[in-house]
Amino acid sequence: MTSPLFSGPRATRRTLFKSAGKATAVLAAAALTLSACSTGPASSTSDASSSSSSSSQFPVTIKHAFGETTVKEQPKRVVTVSWVNDDVALALGVVPVGVPKNEWGGNEQGSTPWKDAALKELGASFGSDKAPVQFSEADGINFTEIAKLTPDVILAAYSGLTDEDYKKLSEIAPVVAHPEVAYGTSWQDSTSIIGKALGKEAEATKLIADTEATVKTEAAKYPQIAGKSFVYGYTDPADLTATGFYTANDNRPKFLSAIGMKLAPVAEKASAGSKDFFVTWAAEKANELDADIFLSSVEDAATAEAVKSDPLLGQIPAIKDGAFVADADKSLVLAISASSPLSLPWALDTFLPQLATAADAVK
Repeated sequence: MTSPLFSGPRATRRTLFKSAGKATAVLAAAALTLSACSTGPASSTSDASSSSSSSSQFPVTIKHAFGETTVKEQPKRVVTVSWVNDDVALALGVVPVGVPKNEWGGNEQGSTPWKDAALKELGASFGSDKAPVQFSEADGINFTEIAKLTPDVILAAYSGLTDEDYKKLSEIAPVVAHPEVAYGTSWQDSTSIIGKALGKEAEATKLIADTEATVKTEAAKYPQIAGKSFVYGYTDPADLTATGFYTANDNRPKFLSAIGMKLAPVAEKASAGSKDFFVTWAAEKANELDADIFLSSVEDAATAEAVKSDPLLGQIPAIKDGAFVADADKSLVLAISASSPLSLPWALDTFLPQLATAADAVK
């Protein structure tokens, strides 16, 4: 399974996507209960004040793309794979015993600003005794390191697990896999699913409502965004065969739609009945990618200029009009593409002004 975070069909799982932001505001916006006691990697941290009622919710059975998984007791040793799942656990006040490194879009600790802020609030910052163990996913699911952590649940509600991955992980611990489309789980569904698996359904419901309210309030500050059509694509003048765009299954279009924008007809048509998160598009037909605004991650500012001047890519209507959001900030791209109740509030202060500038250029 290729990565949903960056570009096209040949992107590998960790060949992905820095910025400013208000990491501490993330926690407040999400109205989290991050005063939980911390236990570190010896066991997952959970909110002690709700442990009694949470335990009464078990066993719980969760349906997913590979069948269903029963979690018999409230998990004490939580491990996460892929992106998003660790963010959600932390937002719900649970510090996993193990999490994957952010090897694309992450900082020198293999983490993100929003994750670091949450861990700090929970008394489990990386480098401390209570921090989760980090493992690499550069070559796919790290079965060996996950097994060493002896988890009692593996969270993968947002993931691209294959059937083989699922079976191998299930030999280690119960796996809460993605519900349907690989890398297609919305952050809201990921939050609901993980909330159920951790015995924190009520907290998850409140977290979703609070995060959606924050996004809505911040987006309303830029009314020019509402109603604009968009294509969230990928362009690289050095490799025109990687040209394409993200379908409605991907969290980027889902986020833009949630703030009142409209998926352009060309992307909507490609999304119908599809379980793909990304489709390739012939660069020779770039002029048919019609939308008010075109977005793409780029390696750097020079690449953005190269896209504009490329004889094919420069024919994308929105790029010709100057309504081009070319994002070279990898952490910001990560925050939107692997959106979570922690990453979205962090990203809004930077991402929305960029979008508004593009909207102002629409002709």
